[in-house]
Amino acid sequence: MLTGPARFQAVLATAALVALPWLAAHQGAVAGRQGSPAGRQGSAGRQGSPAGRQRAAAVLADLTRAGHGQGAGTQIRAAEQAQLKSINAPAAWRVSRGRGVTVGVLDTGVDASAADLSGSVSTGPDYTQGADPPGYRPPHLHGTFIASLIAGHGSGPGRAGGVVGVAPAARVLSVRVILDDQEPGVGPYNTDPRYADAIGRGIRYAASHGAAVINMSLGSVEPTRAMQAALAYAASRGVVVVASAGNSGVPGQGYTPYSYPASFAGVLSVAAVTESGTRAAFSDRNSSVVLSAPGVRVLGAGPGGTYLQASGTSPAAAFVAGVAALIRSAYPGLSPAQVEQAMISSAARRPAAGYSPATGFGEVDAAAALRAAGLLSQASPEPGLAAGRHFGGTVPGPIQVTHRDEARIAVLGGVGAAATAGFLAALAVLATRTVRRVRAG
Repeated sequence: MLTGPARFQAVLATAALVALPWLAAHQGAVAGRQGSPAGRQGSAGRQGSPAGRQRAAAVLADLTRAGHGQGAGTQIRAAEQAQLKSINAPAAWRVSRGRGVTVGVLDTGVDASAADLSGSVSTGPDYTQGADPPGYRPPHLHGTFIASLIAGHGSGPGRAGGVVGVAPAARVLSVRVILDDQEPGVGPYNTDPRYADAIGRGIRYAASHGAAVINMSLGSVEPTRAMQAALAYAASRGVVVVASAGNSGVPGQGYTPYSYPASFAGVLSVAAVTESGTRAAFSDRNSSVVLSAPGVRVLGAGPGGTYLQASGTSPAAAFVAGVAALIRSAYPGLSPAQVEQAMISSAARRPAAGYSPATGFGEVDAAAALRAAGLLSQASPEPGLAAGRHFGGTVPGPIQVTHRDEARIAVLGGVGAAATAGFLAALAVLATRTVRRVRAG
């Protein structure tokens, strides 16, 4: 059932704000510690308010500001190798690095000046404009982090330091559609009808401005018709849409409520897994989940020279969006359904039954997905009528119009009626004679 306007948020909960000891030039945390449970959840954790209906798309474990020194960048590059190798990204780069593909990042905004994203970001409209007080500068925390996981290209001499995303040659189209949880405008954003369709407007903008892939690391338990219509528009433009499954999971085998847009048809919903491939405790568990990807203690770039380490289905979705960009770059002729099929059919750590509501069809494997996409691109199309052909042996001419002669039709109708009456009379006589003969015998 679809409901009215819903509000969305990407929550960066600073529950375990600790410095990463291997980072050089540490300058302290960007955000302050939040000691109370309510503070750790952010405004979305307070049930009863409009914001309380939301579900966090990211759970931020660590937030640290690192200097611009080469040593720090080198250590970060070394530390992120595990997450890239877990989805087989380095092997995939032999085939594709995402060149020529634009990924729409619908999020809290991206810091285009971040060293690891410099030159790769185009900025679209801000559909949250007016929610924050005049003069306030949004931090772009969540959006920059997500963009770096998709299309970060590194930084420093030879770009040997910093964060490299799954598709380092891809471009990012940043469309701001939600607010970081610590922004002062979260309240107005969640209550003012002006922002009710911010997500849908963002989808339409990205789809009509060159995005081949759209990533939405955000969600709400309330679906809207406007968003569903926007997703249908994106599908009509051949856009691959990826979204985070949600972070409302609980330990065990219990099912969690559906999150939107991830649960809409045609959206590739992504769950988060641990290093061992098991579902992260916070990750949603329901039948919307299609694939899974790493989502625990993921490293990414932040604004203003920071590097973030976060857990959630947000980074998991970003990894899958990056793989989709690799496929679209190497095989641009594949449809969104074929891109999804390539990732599903090649997934690693596939559940024993073939599918699980916890991790979907398995964990995304970038290199294997590219191989599967290559096979799909070579497959012969289903036999059918070729373009420009038609049924029938000859080209049909213009439609012939037949004019009715009403007088002639009336005469013929009368003749037909008389003939029918005569036939029925003869039939009645024949039946009478037959009956009489039976009786006489």
